[in-house]
Amino acid sequence: MGVLNITPDSFSDGGLYNAPAAALAQAQELVAAGAGILDVGGQSTRPQADTVTAEEEQRRVVPVIAAIRAAGMTVPISIDTTRSIVAQAAIAAGANWVNDISGGTYDPDMLPTVAKLNVPIVLMHLRGTPKTMQQMTEYEDLISEIRKFLEKRVAAAIAAGIDPAQIAIDPGVGFAKTGSQNLEILRRLSDLRFGHPLLVGTSRKSFIGQILNQPDPQKRIWGTAATCCAAIAGGADILRVHDVRELREVCLVADAIWRGDR
Repeated sequence: MGVLNITPDSFSDGGLYNAPAAALAQAQELVAAGAGILDVGGQSTRPQADTVTAEEEQRRVVPVIAAIRAAGMTVPISIDTTRSIVAQAAIAAGANWVNDISGGTYDPDMLPTVAKLNVPIVLMHLRGTPKTMQQMTEYEDLISEIRKFLEKRVAAAIAAGIDPAQIAIDPGVGFAKTGSQNLEILRRLSDLRFGHPLLVGTSRKSFIGQILNQPDPQKRIWGTAATCCAAIAGGADILRVHDVRELREVCLVADAIWRGDR
């Protein structure tokens, strides 16, 4: 999954692809590099990020999705949003599924909307909001609490009418987690598998920078590569990354080792 942020304030590539033409060029580059999915987002979810209006979020993402489809690109598109109105507009413009970092908790209409649209959804573990989440990292049992949250959100999605086969889960690396907790998730990722595809997003995140003493997110590719290998070893099915060209090769070899794929 290649990341396409249409935001001025994302932590590693904010402002680079705000114009539809620049975003389309980046989408084409990501697909040429090997991305099997594009994850398009118009709301930054970095720590301390400010929330934009739903209207602004739609203004950012809908023209980009429409431009990708107008260019004849058939790659699946995921809309990274917590708002049902944005999800609905993005799907109408050509997106295929929804990636909700709140697990469907921020907007009570999200799960019913996804059920009505009959599209897949990714449900992620998160506490608080991007503004508050880094003050909410106390857990009695990290892995158990993440799993229980995800199980409850999956149950809520099914109760709302979403096909269980269209639900994926994400443990939320970097969201309301400390650096050591992120590493624990990677070590124990297999304990979070319970019958749904598992998405993991570690790309360029700050815990990698802390380990490498690397403040520049764009210089964390090979640290990210190590986390991708760990995620694949733990059973991850989808990896959300910025640096598709380099990490595709890493993932192909890791798949061959741990999944037997050729």
